[in-house]
Amino acid sequence: MKIEILGTGCKKCNELEAKVKQAVAKSGKFVQIEKVADLQKIMAYGVMSTPGLVIDGEVKSTGKVLSTAEILALL
Repeated sequence: MKIEILGTGCKKCNELEAKVKQAVAKSGKFVQIEKVADLQKIMAYGVMSTPGLVIDGEVKSTGKVLSTAEILALL
């Protein structure tokens, strides 16, 4: 499983990254986490507001910080 966090390093993007790491730790799954700051790549997903959360190539959330429980549900 591959999770991409789309964002340029803003506070919300960093918050989402921390919550994703917490959710992955709770899930016990092996997950590759990648932070994507390249605006071209972010726009290629059609994401207009960050942070964005992409799981296995599919955009799951944009423009908000999900809770750890919400991220767990997506895993």
